[in-house]
Amino acid sequence: MHTPAPIITLKPLYLDRESAAAYLSISSSLLEKLVAKGAAPKPRKLSANRCAWLVEDLEQWGRERPVSDLLPARGSGYGRAGAPADASEAR
Repeated sequence: MHTPAPIITLKPLYLDRESAAAYLSISSSLLEKLVAKGAAPKPRKLSANRCAWLVEDLEQWGRERPVSDLLPARGSGYGRAGAPADASEAR
């Protein structure tokens, strides 16, 4: 019996603008604004006409974000209408 080869997945080293923004759960326009203000990591130059974000930089920046006391927005899939699932019990 033939044993199938294991599936190997590789974590990308770099992400383009759209993918970097999606990775951080923000819009690409917000990522651009944060980079312009120096509040988010800058992309790395890969060639004369290509730049991308180093995944390690995005991870580090994301982990350094402060903990929020706000609930996720409506429609985010978090409980009902942006409230925790047990919010109805508190009424």
